[in-house]
Amino acid sequence: MVHTFAVYVDNKPGVLNRVASLFRRRAFNIESLTVGHTETRGVSRMTVVVDTDEYGARRLEAHLYKLVPVRRVENITHEPAIARDLALIKVAATGEARTHVMQLVDVYRARIVDVSPESLVIETTGTEDKIDSLLEVLRPYGVVEMVRTGRVSMARRIHGAEKRGPVPHATSAAESRADASHGSV
Repeated sequence: MVHTFAVYVDNKPGVLNRVASLFRRRAFNIESLTVGHTETRGVSRMTVVVDTDEYGARRLEAHLYKLVPVRRVENITHEPAIARDLALIKVAATGEARTHVMQLVDVYRARIVDVSPESLVIETTGTEDKIDSLLEVLRPYGVVEMVRTGRVSMARRIHGAEKRGPVPHATSAAESRADASHGSV
């Protein structure tokens, strides 16, 4: 079963490597990993998708908490959540094929973000299934290149946040500036 974890970490160099190494050492394959800033300065959020059973998920959560840069871990697998993926798809399209591709893009509520004489670049967001479906209908036209972000996911609930509390701020403004000068996770 696929499990989705939201892992809140200090935004410092090397944190991504430490978290990914934990999964490697425990012989878990990461299906998807996305990292970005949060609403709290100095804290980044990793959305990690792993194929494992319930026991493995509990073990991973416990091991993640042992890492020093990890502030909070949430297994949002069984919670109502919104999950999205972003994809850029370059399709070879000229002449009449270009018109057909543009119609498909409209049907899937995607958008064209770049046009060249021999190709179109399409941007789409949605569930992984939606993106897979769009990709399949575009294949006959010639998918030249594709890149996907991986799943980002957010629990729908607000209740429970009071119990959990906010992610603590960085200890000082100077520390936050130092984090920013070294780049993100």
